[in-house]
Amino acid sequence: MIHKITIPTPFAVGDVNAFLLKGDTLSLIDAGPKTPDAYEALNYGIQQAGYSMSDIEQVILTHHHPDHAGWIDAFEQATITGHVYNDLWLRRDENFLKFHDDFYMERLLEEGVPEDYLFWVKRMKRSAVLMGVRPLDHFLAEGDQVAGHPDWTVMETPGHAQSHIVLWNEKTKEIIGGDLILEKVSSNPLIEPPLDPQGQRPRSLLQYNASMKRLLTIPVDVIYTGHGNEVHNAHALIKKRLVQQHDRAMKVLAMMDQESKTVFELTQQLFPAVYEKELGLTLSETIGQIDYLVDEGFVNEKIDEQGVFHYEQA
Repeated sequence: MIHKITIPTPFAVGDVNAFLLKGDTLSLIDAGPKTPDAYEALNYGIQQAGYSMSDIEQVILTHHHPDHAGWIDAFEQATITGHVYNDLWLRRDENFLKFHDDFYMERLLEEGVPEDYLFWVKRMKRSAVLMGVRPLDHFLAEGDQVAGHPDWTVMETPGHAQSHIVLWNEKTKEIIGGDLILEKVSSNPLIEPPLDPQGQRPRSLLQYNASMKRLLTIPVDVIYTGHGNEVHNAHALIKKRLVQQHDRAMKVLAMMDQESKTVFELTQQLFPAVYEKELGLTLSETIGQIDYLVDEGFVNEKIDEQGVFHYEQA
């Protein structure tokens, strides 16, 4: 049994979906943002399914973003599970927060962002107040069987988030998919710090493309999505999204037009009306397209004496 619960969020994406999964264990997949309205909706949805919040035995996170990882704190009796990366955000210890700020400062500087915009480093974690603060009790990784649900296995699907997983039922051809595939929009592959502080910046869009392509290799009847309606035409939609992403990258390539550009300059051109309001999201989108263009050999990358990256057509 899969029971969908729709939860309001304060974010532009709108409502988020959580799911009750009944098996040998009663599990809740994702838990909405930590707001009073979300709590009421979550509580109501669980009651509509015939349960109370105290009946939940396990909470599984598809990823750590605040619209999915808020009300884990409301389930003291439950085991909290998910990818190990979630723990960085759920614990939010001083070492991680310093690494987080240092990581984004380095990114903004290499992307050619002017000094007037460097205050965005602090803004990058402003929505963390809507996340839970309870660490994971158990880590889930690629190929793991979900406790209490032997037909469901874990697939690691990074890109939109470094912590992203989906749950796959080979028998029923169902996927509980978080934000990997959404019906109406393509998820933004966000630039996030690596799990290993010594690691390289994750190439989020390349990860995201690879995660989507994995689903093309398995039969899928339905994806229960983190936002909006279920997806029944997954393979066709994925192929469409991959073409759309390539087309966006070609638009970025054309903006170079034999002239070297920084990530910030390209972001200003791509998102002239919103880049100042949503600098983090728009820079993530731009660097994703550049990573794709570099990987495909369309663009060359150079670093100037100040450590700023410049990109030009190959």
